[in-house]
Amino acid sequence: MAAPTLDPAPSPAEEAVASYASEPKKARSLAIDTLVGEQNLSEDQIVRFFDEHKFPILEGKSVTFAYRGKADRVLLQHFIYGLETSQPFKQIAGHDVWYLVLELPKKSHLQYKINVIRGEDQHWILDPQNPQRALDPYGANSVVRTHGTERADWTYTDPETRPGQLVEHWVASQAFGGSRRIQVYLPARYRPTRRYPLLVVHDGHDYLRFSSLKTVLDNLIERLEVAPMIVALTNAEERLSEYPDHQPHAQFLTEELVPWLEEAYPIRREPLARGLMGASFGAVAALSCAWRYPGFYGQLLLQSGSFAFTDIGQHQRGPLFDPVVEFVNAFRKNPGRPSEKVFVSCGTYESLIYENRSMVPILQDTGMDVRYVEARDGHNWENWRDRLREGLSWLFPGSLWMVYE
Repeated sequence: MAAPTLDPAPSPAEEAVASYASEPKKARSLAIDTLVGEQNLSEDQIVRFFDEHKFPILEGKSVTFAYRGKADRVLLQHFIYGLETSQPFKQIAGHDVWYLVLELPKKSHLQYKINVIRGEDQHWILDPQNPQRALDPYGANSVVRTHGTERADWTYTDPETRPGQLVEHWVASQAFGGSRRIQVYLPARYRPTRRYPLLVVHDGHDYLRFSSLKTVLDNLIERLEVAPMIVALTNAEERLSEYPDHQPHAQFLTEELVPWLEEAYPIRREPLARGLMGASFGAVAALSCAWRYPGFYGQLLLQSGSFAFTDIGQHQRGPLFDPVVEFVNAFRKNPGRPSEKVFVSCGTYESLIYENRSMVPILQDTGMDVRYVEARDGHNWENWRDRLREGLSWLFPGSLWMVYE
């Protein structure tokens, strides 16, 4: 009788593959498991591994971050609310190679830094293996986008798109006791003989710089997805005090800036052709201004609003939010009907997701037309940029807005 044929013993790499397949619920990296499974791992194999992979490595829901360098500890510093902010990397024995595997759902957008710790020193750095960057007022972060969140073409400069122009003005203000600098966006093919809707944007400079607002407007108007419009880009001098339901701020926008714009430019003078927009504290400013002047602004675009309110006796966000809490408490008690249409967006990875979800039924109960959108994203300018198409095309659709001679 012939001796039975024995299958050869599995290699370390094959064992890693089997282990990976047998634990689908745990965040694992097939690439890392295969590397670690190699016997007597050499420096050449490490070099080849980094040369052959694009980082972070995306494998299904698993995202693998890697760092090469001497360190006592390496941490991922990310901005996902509800997940431990500092995630420790593991070290490959015998090598200055560190890795971390996280499980993230599809259509997730994550910004992060790497914290390299040597003794008492800590250095937060951009990921050396990842060229993708996102800018914000505080600097830059590394970026990872899982499947389904590729950056949209309408956020890039298109050589086929006719560009609008930016014009700078200083507008006198009795409310503030001085003048305020604004920029005005005029769409391509602007004609003074026509009439345009108006959108007033809080933190306009930051929207231009970090959310590519001019590029987005140029592209969406060119594609007839958004009506040709005039956009007033404003900026606060004292943002934390001017934006949370500040009477002089609302007075400046409504009684000074908009009338000045209507005299200087051919703007349609009905509420549905007039909008306010802002993110974070800027969303609070937009809502509170419309609340103080109900019916004046027909359209609101509110992104990741800092809508803190008293819940179960007290709020937990510190004294900077006290005026916000006072306003939101008052609004929740007596919202009135500040506008006609409201677009609200927020990231599910934000700490503000609860507050934004809580505001939606209150807004709907006023009789306003409300659209609410969530994305697997954080409190950042790329999130706000990526929601602009849906928000602007719903509030100011190119197919419905007529531009009159």
